[in-house]
Amino acid sequence: MPKTKDHYDTLGVSRAATKKEIQAAFRKLAREYHPDAKPGDKEAEKRFKEISQAHEVLSDPEKRKLYDAFGDDWQAARAAGMDPDAPRSARGGPRGQYQTIDPEELNRIFGGDGGAGSFGDLFGSIFGARSETRGPRRPAEAEGLVQVSLREAYNGTSRLVDLPDGRRLEVKVPAGVADGTILRVPGLLARIQVTPDPQFRREGKDLHVQVPVPLRAALLGGEVEVPTPKGTRVKLTVRPETQNGTRLRLRGLGMPDPGKGVAGDLFAEVRVRLPLPLDDAGKPWAEQTPD
Repeated sequence: MPKTKDHYDTLGVSRAATKKEIQAAFRKLAREYHPDAKPGDKEAEKRFKEISQAHEVLSDPEKRKLYDAFGDDWQAARAAGMDPDAPRSARGGPRGQYQTIDPEELNRIFGGDGGAGSFGDLFGSIFGARSETRGPRRPAEAEGLVQVSLREAYNGTSRLVDLPDGRRLEVKVPAGVADGTILRVPGLLARIQVTPDPQFRREGKDLHVQVPVPLRAALLGGEVEVPTPKGTRVKLTVRPETQNGTRLRLRGLGMPDPGKGVAGDLFAEVRVRLPLPLDDAGKPWAEQTPD
C-alpha cells in the first residue's frame, strides 16, 4: 500500500498544533478545495479528500495519539490493542513496526511438523480447540471510511467501495446520516464521515446558516431569502427592529431523521448588512450631530 502524505503536512500545521489550530487550518483548506468551490477539478477533489482524512484523524485525541505513535499503521495498531503510550521497544520498534508470523512458521518454532505435536495441537491442548490452518476461512469483514458531503448526507447517496480482495461493494448512505455512523454491509463495516460544509453548520439534526439582511429590513421589517441544503431558497419574514445575530427558526428544514422520525430545524442567523456606499436616504442619519 503506498505511503500517504503526513497528516500534519497536509493541513500545514506543526506536530504540536492545538485542536483549535487544526480546526482553523482545516476550515481554511476545506473552503478552498471543496468540490462545490471547484466543480470538475479532480486534483482539488483529491486534495479535499486528503484534507478531510487528515482532519478526521488529528481532530480526534485518541486517533491522533495512535497516529503520532504508529504513523500510517495506527488503525492496525489499534485493532491489535497496542498501547501508544508504551515505550517504543515494547511496541516492536519505532513507528509501531511489527511482524506477522504465519502458522507454518509457528509450527517450526514449536518443533512441530504439521502433525502430532504441532502448534495446532499445542493451541488445542491449552484452549480445548484445534487451529484450522489449511481449510478455507471465512473472510474477515473489512473496514472502510466513506466520505460524504453534508448535502449528500441530507439527501442520501451511495458509494462504491473497493475491498482489498478485489471485490467492489455498494454502500447506501441513508438521508440524515450522522458523522461517525457505522453502516454494515456483507463483508464491510463502513464508517461514515460527513465533511463540513462551507455554508451550513450542523448541530445534531439542526442546521445553521448565516443570512445577510439589509439594514432597512432589520430596522423596518421585510423579507429575505434563506438557502436550504436542498439547493432551494425559502422566504423568511424579518420583524422590525431585528438585532444582528438573531436566530430565526424554520421548522422541519434541518436534517432528516434516518429513522423516519421528525426532521431537525434550520436556523437563519441574521447578519445585518450596511448599505455601503450610503445612498441619499442613509446619508442624513450618518451626518446627524448632537445639538
